[in-house]
Amino acid sequence: ISCSKENSATNENATLEIPANFPAMKYNLASNPYTKEKQELGKKLFYDGRLSSDGNISCGSCHQQFAAFAHAEHNVSHGVEDRLGTRNSIALFNLAWRPSFFWDGGVFNLDLFHVNPIENRVEMDNKMDTVLNMLRRDKNYPALFKKAFGTNEINNINLSQALSTFLISMVSNDSKYDDYLAGKITLTTDEIQGMELFNQKCASCHSGILFSDFEFRNNGLATRNDYGRYLITLNPNDSFKFKTPTLRNIEKSSPYMHDGRLRTLEEVLDHYA
Repeated sequence: ISCSKENSATNENATLEIPANFPAMKYNLASNPYTKEKQELGKKLFYDGRLSSDGNISCGSCHQQFAAFAHAEHNVSHGVEDRLGTRNSIALFNLAWRPSFFWDGGVFNLDLFHVNPIENRVEMDNKMDTVLNMLRRDKNYPALFKKAFGTNEINNINLSQALSTFLISMVSNDSKYDDYLAGKITLTTDEIQGMELFNQKCASCHSGILFSDFEFRNNGLATRNDYGRYLITLNPNDSFKFKTPTLRNIEKSSPYMHDGRLRTLEEVLDHYA
């Protein structure tokens, strides 16, 4: 399904393009109205390696656009000093419609999303105060924050809102399947048969136009060093449960599963068979 893209403003008033066949957004635009200036600032922050302690690892290092904003060909994310995490970098698109974030759902608000990777020891290994002070001393950022927010003050709130604005601009909706639903094209016989099989066997979890119910399940790929959702809820019934990922852009975001152990879609199908 089509590779995600950054949507631009649809008119001179800089409104966010929202697909007509998508459900209502989970993200509260009323608390952080979309503007092109915020999007551009968020993009600059997303690709700035100075948000990490060694100055080299940006958000975009582990979320690469050509790989549907996942980490291409890496089972788990690689952070500062090439430290290895324990999970596969989850693809970033259609985030405005997700009720929670990360494989374990440990963050429920997109505006809080950035704190975890910035302060995680094996990812960016930095402190928010250090990041904010760096941005304040930079020769360009104060003017960019003033352009986006009307003030050159740089704090955690407007940093998070700028990043969120860029993240919600990553919308993936223009696929062949979307054109089929809109009545613009027909599918081949093989595609129709595949869709029918998918609806019978897969759609109970990978449901709706977003291809996920965003619930947490144990799919039989438990590892002793990662208890998944249990680490958030401390409910033993949540042990080894991970979020159902979306299947949009699935051909772009290999490898698969929470720990990236499966390299191909054929291996995924073999596992579930």
